[in-house]
Amino acid sequence: MRTWVNGILLTDPDAPAVPARDHGLTVGDGVFEVIKVVDGRPFTLDLHLERLVRSARGLGIPEPDLEAVHRGVAAVLAGEHLSLGRVRITWTGGLAPLGSERGDEGGGTLVVAAAAMDPWPDSTAIATVPWPRNERGALAGLKTTSYGENVRALALASGRGATEAVFANLRGQLCEGTGTNVFYVVDGELRTPTLASGCLAGITRRLVLDWYGAVEVDEPIEVVVDQASEAFLASTTRDVQGIHRWDDRDLPAPGPVTTEVRKTWTEREAELLEA
Repeated sequence: MRTWVNGILLTDPDAPAVPARDHGLTVGDGVFEVIKVVDGRPFTLDLHLERLVRSARGLGIPEPDLEAVHRGVAAVLAGEHLSLGRVRITWTGGLAPLGSERGDEGGGTLVVAAAAMDPWPDSTAIATVPWPRNERGALAGLKTTSYGENVRALALASGRGATEAVFANLRGQLCEGTGTNVFYVVDGELRTPTLASGCLAGITRRLVLDWYGAVEVDEPIEVVVDQASEAFLASTTRDVQGIHRWDDRDLPAPGPVTTEVRKTWTEREAELLEA
């Protein structure tokens, strides 16, 4: 693992480097992105940076310096060739009092870290959790570091033998996973929730819609679980991963549509690897 903080590449990637009063640390006042690395090259970096800026605007913190971000990404990837890995970019609100109020003591904190990762298996189990996403909340659709809800949900799902937790929204409609978007097939039609459901505008979700196509529709989660003939997760690290069990229901995985989507993904992924 290699870590770069505010322009400095750390000799010890786990060394203390963020002030105790950093608002991202104390209250989760920050935004982040995770970018897949293939053969040492970041995938869809520009799309992730566009979303990083949108999230910062939505959260109300200053926009990150993208030139600095590029320098950080280059620094953490320069010393080690990652055949498969990920880069995490974190941008926080910076120094602040020990509470919710923001400070005015200068810029934010920019952290870029890179590490190898193992590929996910072809399919996985997911669990619906009892807590809803608030599609009308201030953070809906933003990729912020306020991840306590996701941590709690994923721990519950893990206890049920699943690797992902899935939320409904306040209307009882399928929304998203803790770090994934959900696609499913009904009557041969590939579907996924709309952004109005409160789900994150996932980069992988966007590419599946662009490259393969799907109907964006909001439906009650219990109807989806009951009627789906197959389903898959879409995310930066999982790409397109079939779902073989959703709660107590077994599904074919990867199903025929999922297999087609994965084939299209494999054929086109190289188009968006950075030079």
